[in-house]
Amino acid sequence: MPAISFQSVSKHYASARGELKALDGVSLDIEEGEFFGLLGPNGAGKTTLISILAGLTRASAGRVAVHGHDVQADFAKARRQLGIVPQELVFDPFFNVREALRIQSGYFGVKNNDAWIDELLDSLGLADKAKANMRQLSGGMKRRVLVAQALVHKPPVIVLDEPTAGVDVELRQTLWQFIARLNRQGHTVLLTTHYLEEAEALCGRIAMLKTGRVVALERTSELLKAASSNVLRFKVDSHELPPEFAGKARITGRIVQLPAHDAHEIEQYLAVIRQAGLRVEDVEIRKADLEDVFLDVMSGKQVKEMAS
Repeated sequence: MPAISFQSVSKHYASARGELKALDGVSLDIEEGEFFGLLGPNGAGKTTLISILAGLTRASAGRVAVHGHDVQADFAKARRQLGIVPQELVFDPFFNVREALRIQSGYFGVKNNDAWIDELLDSLGLADKAKANMRQLSGGMKRRVLVAQALVHKPPVIVLDEPTAGVDVELRQTLWQFIARLNRQGHTVLLTTHYLEEAEALCGRIAMLKTGRVVALERTSELLKAASSNVLRFKVDSHELPPEFAGKARITGRIVQLPAHDAHEIEQYLAVIRQAGLRVEDVEIRKADLEDVFLDVMSGKQVKEMAS
């Protein structure tokens, strides 16, 4: 039985311009114990899908289940299986951190939970903030508390919706070490993130959404194998690149990156650079990463057909 099952899930909204399809027949299963990535640009439908999973939004069509429990028909059991960390910083300003976690435990009927709360506080770097009022915490600390609240009832399925957006490097490392440990202990993790290096490092399998549809669904290793084998990367001061690079180059400030399938293609690029008289720095050849795959898929150069 899958930990999470989305079956032909659609969500339509009425708008002044007609019906808006936020999700259009999304089907995928996430197996128990997986670390699964859900990727896509803004507006692709990721948060809508998670809102349906959490019971905050009702699907227009289709079915969603958590460990076999339908999120609508059997919502109480489904929600006990879930721990969800939302994008938004939501907190109660009237309680300190420990009180907030005790109250969250009570929502799920969990009593005498102080030992686990202490472990959460220590693992997430919140031990010295246990008695601090939520209003006194920085944005990064508030996000740590959100993670602790999502985990306080020891859910078998953990959903992280952009958990490291706008937080410092220390929190990212602390969070991923803790979540990776929980995953090794058998917890299923569903992650949405715009930090693709995180998804590449953590997720065993990935689904990519575009305009409400699944456009790629495959193991991370297979997605990377199907991408261009190498990327030529260099820095250049000129804002005008040779026309031969049009439609191929990915440009970020001074950094130019070009996909290269073999050594002959790399030599062709270098020859064009020499002929154009460009002064380049820090030339390197690297393996294609998940960001390269993601951009190919979103541009319509599908690396893999959608898997059922």
